[in-house]
Amino acid sequence: MRGLAAELPTGVWDEFCRLGIAQNADPGRILLRQGETADHVVVLLSGRVKITLVDRDGRAIVLAVRGPGEVLGEIAMLDGATRSASVTAIDPCRVRVVPVPVFLQTLRLLNVEDVLVRHTLRRLRESEQLRLELTTLPARQRVHRALVRLAVPAVAGAGPVDIGLTQAEFGEAVGLKRSSVASMLAEFRDAGLISTRRGRIVVVDMPRLCALSVE
Repeated sequence: MRGLAAELPTGVWDEFCRLGIAQNADPGRILLRQGETADHVVVLLSGRVKITLVDRDGRAIVLAVRGPGEVLGEIAMLDGATRSASVTAIDPCRVRVVPVPVFLQTLRLLNVEDVLVRHTLRRLRESEQLRLELTTLPARQRVHRALVRLAVPAVAGAGPVDIGLTQAEFGEAVGLKRSSVASMLAEFRDAGLISTRRGRIVVVDMPRLCALSVE
């Protein structure tokens, strides 16, 4: 298990998986919506979701892809503000929808508030790093780092990973036009690191992609 689940003491994630109401989410379903009041969190049991922010110009920018083992909507739960981003299912997902008071009480009873806070702060630092990359790194490096960051497998294990985004969405994630992204993706494809199928991007050799030095 990845994400928050990997950081929790033994048995705690299993407790989270019994909270709230079980739901199935089809691809494209919005699980959490930017700007809404945070009255619940979502425990992601299976499948992947994308975290999307709509900026001032109305562009939907994909910030991250999350897989099983994550609690979604925790930032708004902790700071009491409205949701800062939307969460949309990429794959068929199984989730538990948990009211905020129930989840907070469970955190206290299991004495894991500090684990969640540290995990959330780490995610916020990642978001700040992403913003820095978008404004300082050359385009090719942005594309490379985004491929590594967004290639989150739906299940554990090696093998090709469909990042679950269209090339247009990927372009928004790295701040580039689709035509520019397409030419750079072609370089990675020719190197045998990715494939592009019907407008989607599939990472076929993650170890080599991670080890690649991009200027």
